[in-house]
Amino acid sequence: MKYVDEFRDHDAAQRLAERIAAEADPARAYGFMEFCGGHTHAIARYGVASLLPANVRMIHGPGCPVCVLPIGRVDQAIALALEHSAILCSYGDTLRVPASGGLSLLKAKARGGDIRMVYSAADALKVARQNPAREVVFFAIGFETTTPPTALVIRQAAAEGLANFSVLCCHVLTPAAIRHVLDSPEVADWGTLPLDGFIGPAHVSIVIGSAPYEPFAAAYRKPVVIAGFEPLDVMQAVLMLLRQVNEGRAEVENEFLRAVGRGGNPAAIAAMAEVFEHRESFEWRGLGTVPDSALRIRPAYAAFDAERRFDLHYRPVPDHKQCECGAILRGLKTPTDCKLFGSVCTPDNAMGSCMVSSEGACAAHYAYGRFRITPEAPAALPLKGATPAAGQSPSAASA
Repeated sequence: MKYVDEFRDHDAAQRLAERIAAEADPARAYGFMEFCGGHTHAIARYGVASLLPANVRMIHGPGCPVCVLPIGRVDQAIALALEHSAILCSYGDTLRVPASGGLSLLKAKARGGDIRMVYSAADALKVARQNPAREVVFFAIGFETTTPPTALVIRQAAAEGLANFSVLCCHVLTPAAIRHVLDSPEVADWGTLPLDGFIGPAHVSIVIGSAPYEPFAAAYRKPVVIAGFEPLDVMQAVLMLLRQVNEGRAEVENEFLRAVGRGGNPAAIAAMAEVFEHRESFEWRGLGTVPDSALRIRPAYAAFDAERRFDLHYRPVPDHKQCECGAILRGLKTPTDCKLFGSVCTPDNAMGSCMVSSEGACAAHYAYGRFRITPEAPAALPLKGATPAAGQSPSAASA
């Protein structure tokens, strides 16, 4: 395959669906967690779940960086803007994440905070150069995908002696989250999660490679298939997982060969290792405190650590009592299990991070799944070449 529309081809999807149905043992049930929010949206948008046998269940995971950002960290970012008068630079998808006191970064901006949306860490560095008399803080979030750019701007700021620039580091780590899904006492308390395997993240794996998942697969006897974000990528990964489970294997396989290698990106890994070190523990929204699951800035670059510079102290804040984001991120519940979903909680009035993030499971269900409540409504956007379903107009099929 060469072009993106080839990964959305209707006929190819039907052939893959037939192979999946032939592989799935009707005498047993399968549960596969798609770790990344990008996969969740692909499954919802293209109706992948409707092409799978009834005994193959896809389970949402915690791989949405905005969804797992705890309230206390957003509170710290707001305090930098409102109490310390810093220019706070943030990615756009964090601006509406609910924080304490009914605030968010966007609402703090309306109160006079100098909060600016940036598209990259390099944009934040540019703001610092343009405002030498102001403190400029980059609110750095995300998994290993966005961590190397943060490392590079810290290194660049040090080379330039840019004394007014610092980073509030909230980068988290993928393998630790996968382990926590199975190990945490909360999962034991809330119920057993029937997981047979994982679809590994795409962008993260471009950076770290496939090797970091190998100890996990061996220790937990859970196969991992790294997959791209297109619908045919996801379906191929499901087929590969079915084969592993049926054959009693628990290996790391790579469907995303066009972008992922075993060793990842050595230059990116080296930059991260130079600038960051592991935190002993870090609170994840919905998951609680997860050991060895996040990064902080090394002492050699302490001058660029906003937590040290502004003497910030972390204070955990509980989520909304009726918000089910925690259980959804663990795969124990679906968005429609939440009483707030689609009524009180919508993308325009998000009560939890799973709805506010463009990668969140609740946002995916709201955008592509909420219309399924009427029998005549299409389940999702059709794959390329799809024909209208019974009772569906041609215009709706091509929407």
